[in-house]
Amino acid sequence: METTTTAPSSSSSSSSFFRDLKSRELSGIRVRKRPRFDDLSSDSGVISIEHNGNPNPPLAVSFCNVMERFHLLAVSDEDGYLSFYDTRRKLPSLTSCRGNVGEARVCDWVAHYNAIFDLCWIRDDMQILTASGDQTVKVWDVEKKACISALIGHTGSVKSLSCHPSNPGLLVSGSRDGSFGIWDLRCNHRPWHSSEELSLTPTAIVNGAHMPAKRKGSRHVKTGSMSITSVLYLKDETSIASAGAVGSEVKFWDTRNLKAPVTSISCIEAANEKEKGRHGISSLSQDSSGMFLTASCMNNKIYLYNILQLHKGPVSTFSGSQLDTFYVKSAISPDAAHILSGSSDGNACIWQVKRPQEGPLRLEGHEGEVTAVAWCPSETGKLVTCSDDFTVRIWNTLNRSFSCTRSPSSVRRRVMATPGINCRKLFADKDQDMNPTKADRTSSLSDGILIKDHSPSKIILHGASTPESAKKKLSASFTDEVKEMDKTPEAALKSPSSVLNPPSSVKRRTIRDYFVPVS
Repeated sequence: METTTTAPSSSSSSSSFFRDLKSRELSGIRVRKRPRFDDLSSDSGVISIEHNGNPNPPLAVSFCNVMERFHLLAVSDEDGYLSFYDTRRKLPSLTSCRGNVGEARVCDWVAHYNAIFDLCWIRDDMQILTASGDQTVKVWDVEKKACISALIGHTGSVKSLSCHPSNPGLLVSGSRDGSFGIWDLRCNHRPWHSSEELSLTPTAIVNGAHMPAKRKGSRHVKTGSMSITSVLYLKDETSIASAGAVGSEVKFWDTRNLKAPVTSISCIEAANEKEKGRHGISSLSQDSSGMFLTASCMNNKIYLYNILQLHKGPVSTFSGSQLDTFYVKSAISPDAAHILSGSSDGNACIWQVKRPQEGPLRLEGHEGEVTAVAWCPSETGKLVTCSDDFTVRIWNTLNRSFSCTRSPSSVRRRVMATPGINCRKLFADKDQDMNPTKADRTSSLSDGILIKDHSPSKIILHGASTPESAKKKLSASFTDEVKEMDKTPEAALKSPSSVLNPPSSVKRRTIRDYFVPVS
């Protein structure tokens, strides 16, 4: 069956999509246009999730974060398999994916004897975490395919994982038992049962984090009603957000004092408490600028907040997807310009953050509920969706014109400091790196090794120099700026952005300092 991509019904939506993004010229060299999402196609391939002839529904997907290995995609499924795929290879179409199951698969193994609900890369993507229905989190050495440690302490299925923004040894997990735990992988491990695996217990655990209010006459609370559906380590490096299966409430916690949440928000405009209790949130995500996404609320809406102005309510609301289960996830794009979400109607949806009223662009082709989704962090316009139809689809622009996710200002600074000839060579080398040859792709995956270190060759620039007089002026100017900043450290501390980019001071502000009750 041939798949197509349809744009929203509004005639103006297609023409206005990315209208504000125009090409730039830097030092006489035209930078590639950013890809148009209304040209998305699944022609780059369909992956059938099968093992030993048995199809399995995929539950979690995650691209590598390291630039040299951004093409590697990790997929977990209901039978506990952890699989890795090379998305640079030519993937089969829908009609032939069943007969070419292992064509793009690099390797796979049984990581748990239960479903794996979430994945998280750590330590420069040399290790990966798996959260399972067997009530454990496991740490895997990807290259050796060996379990380093098992994190034990939950009494229910582990549904969500999130790593510390800067410390790969810290992570938080959320469980169906209603608790979330904080783990420090640097602590001493101990043998686990009679196996060779080592185990680790949480450094802190909060039970009943989203416990619903007891109704009159009820003695017990159902396990599913107190489940933690998503956890997220925030950018201030000391705060955690958690969401539950009921109440549509997101709670914010300070890891230095976990006795009670700092604050909470509710993203459901329920008419009464009875209606409010039937809703929940399936996933959370945050971008580098401080925008916070309460993803997949059960009223078919997705809410975007400013993390420093939660009391003002959502900045934008996105509707158009069908969110019937907690398996449906959503995520903000690396450039914070788009929101991607699964849907229970078999389509994935993409919204423009700045144009929520225009409705979503729908990616059609799946034959079951679209659940987990992910953006490629190193290729703008590349994304992945997985579905209950036992397939994972890689979506891309038709012309394959990717662009780096670095900000235009950082690219501009590099280009302006480069002579004309060397500048052209720099962009030419960059194009070759982004489009490796077939021989390069084959050699990088030889001998069954999943990950190898590829040290990028150094670019030596000749003839670029700065006059001594200019150096003195720049140095003097920079010194004056530093002195001026040192005079007023309070200014940096009072800035709202300090919660995301803390100043170099002993006293660091955290997100707690901005949660002041509104009178």
